[in-house]
Amino acid sequence: MDRFYNLTFALSFAAVCVCMSDFLFVRVQNTMGKTQNKIFMILLCIVSVNGICNTLTGYYAPFMETNDIAVQVTDRARYFYFVFHTALAPMFFFYISHVCGVVFKSNSNKKKYFYYTVFGLTELLAITNPFTKWVYYRDADNKFTRNWGESIIYLAAALFLFLALKYLYTAWSALNRKRKVGMIMFTTITVAGIVIQLINPNLKVELFAEAIGLTGVMMIIENEDDRIDTETGLYNRQAFIMDLEGYLINKTKLHAICLRIETPEIISRKSGIANRELAEKKVADYLETIHKKYNIYKLGRRTFILTLFGRSDDEAYDLASRIALRFDKPWKLADTMVLLSSSLLIAKIPEQLESLNDALYMFESFKPGKKEKKILSGADLDNILRGSAIEKSISNGLADGKFEVYYQPTYTIDGRRLHGAEALVRLHDDEMGMLFPDEFIPVAENIGLIDAIDDFVLMDVCKTIKEEKLDEIVDCINVNLSVMQLMKPDFVEHVNGLVEMTGVDKKFINFEVTESISSENYEIMNTAINNLKKEGFQFSLDDYGTGYSNMKALALMNLDCIKIDKSILWEAEKSKLGFIILENNIRMIHQMHLSILVEGVETEAQIKLLEPMGVNYLQGYFFSKPVPKDKFLKIVQESGTRSKA
Repeated sequence: MDRFYNLTFALSFAAVCVCMSDFLFVRVQNTMGKTQNKIFMILLCIVSVNGICNTLTGYYAPFMETNDIAVQVTDRARYFYFVFHTALAPMFFFYISHVCGVVFKSNSNKKKYFYYTVFGLTELLAITNPFTKWVYYRDADNKFTRNWGESIIYLAAALFLFLALKYLYTAWSALNRKRKVGMIMFTTITVAGIVIQLINPNLKVELFAEAIGLTGVMMIIENEDDRIDTETGLYNRQAFIMDLEGYLINKTKLHAICLRIETPEIISRKSGIANRELAEKKVADYLETIHKKYNIYKLGRRTFILTLFGRSDDEAYDLASRIALRFDKPWKLADTMVLLSSSLLIAKIPEQLESLNDALYMFESFKPGKKEKKILSGADLDNILRGSAIEKSISNGLADGKFEVYYQPTYTIDGRRLHGAEALVRLHDDEMGMLFPDEFIPVAENIGLIDAIDDFVLMDVCKTIKEEKLDEIVDCINVNLSVMQLMKPDFVEHVNGLVEMTGVDKKFINFEVTESISSENYEIMNTAINNLKKEGFQFSLDDYGTGYSNMKALALMNLDCIKIDKSILWEAEKSKLGFIILENNIRMIHQMHLSILVEGVETEAQIKLLEPMGVNYLQGYFFSKPVPKDKFLKIVQESGTRSKA
């Protein structure tokens, strides 16, 4: 029996030494002080105290028959062992719940009360044992005897271990590989120690196994070097993704405030300031003064996230307002004072953001609000989330054939003969319904899919011209062209290849470009236009009157037609000034020897107004709204064969 006491003493003392080393490491590591970290420290304390108690028991137990002091020390050591060891399983459960992100659930009060009640009752059994003897006692021969209360404690421990494993299973996908390894390591080593001790109660290896397991957890989970942003000392993007995924899986309710610094170019122009990192560090330091450091993340360049738990909407807005007010004041960076502008967004999770992808899209793509609205929240988020849904719809639409080309006919003002049509792309989404270009084209440009959409429209137009022999009836089909695509170096060769592949005469393709581009881009765009014009394509300027064209640059562009925006026509009906503007614009365009098409024609009166001005072509609901291909072909058939005279 002495050898078992000696082994108990050795293993228990080793467990204490391991825990002391862990305490030292945690102290040096200086972790961020989350509840999770504090519970881990409690776990280390429990195992340390138990180790000390078992060490004393192992040392004094052989002398109990001859030494009263040995009896007293052993009794007290066993008492404190049971009091502290009873708390081990519940604390491990609470630790796991924090690691998995399930501790802040506002709808789980009943469960919390149940957990605390079970924990409290088992602790009460251990604490009151000197009076009740329900857990253990010494018989007349000083022999240690276990009682029914110990079974209750072990059953409660088994319950907490089961719940911990359940939470681990639920949140498993949200844990990174490192945390998974840490949890498996602790659980495996601890369970192995318990099993060995159950098989041989005299072999006290459970504590040593727990100490080793906690060391693994400390090195793998509590050591958060890979979760820290080295520039600011806050949590990084990886930490945010992992934590948020856990909260979403467990339906944890929280508010997230996203802060974006919008004026980094100011920093780089100021003398004496090295780079943007200085401003980010300054802002990070400020955020730490108003919010808990371990609930602040640096999501990316100039972007920070603050997470708030158990706060009301008003409290979240007040914190965001406080941040916004700080940005109204200058920041001292090195020896220079600079003003930084900011954008702020408040999102409720999971009410408004139900997935990790939605959250990342929201925080990384939202645009600043209007000057009078510095903080976006509530319904403001709907439009941003719609952008995310449109991104998915575009990708799926290209893969599943959900795009469709509509055609809006154009007519000559002289004789109102069918002149051609404008090809307009539509996107059919199973959930959102019909999507129009003004909504999905900007999104497609941002995600790099505009080329695929433009190619789809051009190929559909060419196929329609070829298969339906439209070249015998219409003068041309207008195809909207993305300026981004037009300005690419290889665009001319690309378009030539597509059209030549279909065998369509290039003169039947009239590309429309918008005037809403900066004047410095006209030269680049005009070079591409000239090259395509040499190949036989036609070009029109779309939405004339809505952009900010440089008139000299516009005059130098090699265009065939100017499309006057509907707003110019509609204003001409309303006021004398509007009429003068329309009339003078038409006169100027004629002097440039260009054709004119007026959009938005809806009434006979508008046509009568335009006839004396010498307009060439008309387009609008008076003739037809944009229609699917089959309906457009019926319009073509009704128009008859174009005279070639």
